[in-house]
Amino acid sequence: MSNERVYRMVFADVYRLLVDKAERKGRSKAEVDEVVRWLTGYDDAGLAGMIDSAADYETFFARAPRINPNADKITGVICGVRVETIEDPLMRKVRMLDKLVDELAKGKPMHKILRG
Repeated sequence: MSNERVYRMVFADVYRLLVDKAERKGRSKAEVDEVVRWLTGYDDAGLAGMIDSAADYETFFARAPRINPNADKITGVICGVRVETIEDPLMRKVRMLDKLVDELAKGKPMHKILRG
């Protein structure tokens, strides 16, 4: 899948998939929201607004209030690619979010997921 195609995906659709993945593994929507808010700086209302607006992934990240300064601590492999080696800044953010939700689904404690 090309980067452009990923960027045009509706965030609400991707968000639903992320929540489904976490819930299948016994985690909650609230925990997914916490991870998304930590990474992007959205508050509850801002996140809900982005979901309701049908914004694409590119817009979702472009309007993020503040990417967490500790986001550079997100390392490891997701979809066969090391997150820290991704050069495209937007794709790196997309994969960072994937990685955080993957860690959540695998049962990692929240304080470790949030690099605390």
